[in-house]
Amino acid sequence: MSFEFSVLSSEHLLDAPIISVRRDRVTMPTGEANREIVEHFGAIAVVCEKDGEIVLEKQYRHSVGKHLWELPAGLLDKPGEPALDCAARELREEVGLHADTWSLVTDLVTSPGFCDEAVRIFHATGISEVPRPEAEDEEADLTWQWVPLDKARQMVLNGEICNSIAIAGIMCCGLNDRGVDTPFELRPHALAGRKEALKSHDAGTQ
Repeated sequence: MSFEFSVLSSEHLLDAPIISVRRDRVTMPTGEANREIVEHFGAIAVVCEKDGEIVLEKQYRHSVGKHLWELPAGLLDKPGEPALDCAARELREEVGLHADTWSLVTDLVTSPGFCDEAVRIFHATGISEVPRPEAEDEEADLTWQWVPLDKARQMVLNGEICNSIAIAGIMCCGLNDRGVDTPFELRPHALAGRKEALKSHDAGTQ
């Protein structure tokens, strides 16, 4: 039988708008150890395909100081919002597109060594244009274009696309798509629960 890891104690270290950090004391096969965990809302990404081409965005990412090729994506930061609703909203807000047909490409965890972020990647087809709202912050600098799917896959292999979520979506879409009602078991809840508890506490003290 595999060892059963358990949390002995937990300490909250940092709170920020889109992350939180905690330290867990965890039982290990050889004793106990601390593990720092970055809590995340979770996110969605969309492989938006039309006539054999997909939408690729180029967006500045301050953590690496570069503009990266990515898929349309967004945070699951609205409490209780279904992942599919978030995907449709982000597709509209980022690139002004609507999809009639959706399927699930895959779920992935981006950095399981220290972060609970999980991302659900959708495959969207039946595409039409819709009004796009005014963008803010990094998204005001965002550019996008239609790229043949085969070319996007070659961009992955050439190292031009290094965003792990984009790589997974581009390389896997259409190969074994599943229904969008597949349970999102990896979706994180710690940060959303912490934010909601804080909001309730603040409301109760007013």
